[in-house]
Amino acid sequence: MSNHQAQMPLCQRAFSQLLIIDAQERLAAAMPPDELDQVVDNINRLITAAKILDIPVIATQHNSKGLGPIIESIRTNMPMVHEPTEKTAFSCCTAPGFERNISSHPDRRQLIVVGMEAHICIAQTVSGLQRWGYQVFVPSDAIISRKTAYKENVLERMRQCGIQVVCAESVGFEWMGDSTDAQFRDVWSLFK
Repeated sequence: MSNHQAQMPLCQRAFSQLLIIDAQERLAAAMPPDELDQVVDNINRLITAAKILDIPVIATQHNSKGLGPIIESIRTNMPMVHEPTEKTAFSCCTAPGFERNISSHPDRRQLIVVGMEAHICIAQTVSGLQRWGYQVFVPSDAIISRKTAYKENVLERMRQCGIQVVCAESVGFEWMGDSTDAQFRDVWSLFK
């Protein structure tokens, strides 16, 4: 292995935050139903794992007057430390209040990004987060677009630009790191 080969970063519990982008009811209604169920399940698995492991959870909602509230099963599972950042910009990074929410944990420079829509708000946000110097992980099974081809296209773009494309289960196990972890059984059971 050459010294120039890139290292594969892992999600670190002590440095992570979970960011849920625009997982809203009216937006969800436009998504492929089979894929949507899996994405919502995986977002909820990651929220529950984050709560077990004391990892901050932050959310945004895009034009909630038009797109409705966050999907109920996600909304009721989220720890309400911060109200979701209301936004009209596609990139969360240009939404007033968003930077304050993520920077309230200055040592947590890894963001695990989930939600809707992969090729619009998620793509523009991860680009902004990368510019701000965050290490960004995107679980491909916890994001969605109206058309699968749009999601596949943006995942390829992300990979080429150094965004870590992962799966939800990988995130959970990377957060734990060891099967002797006190919370291992609680987190592992989420992905059984």
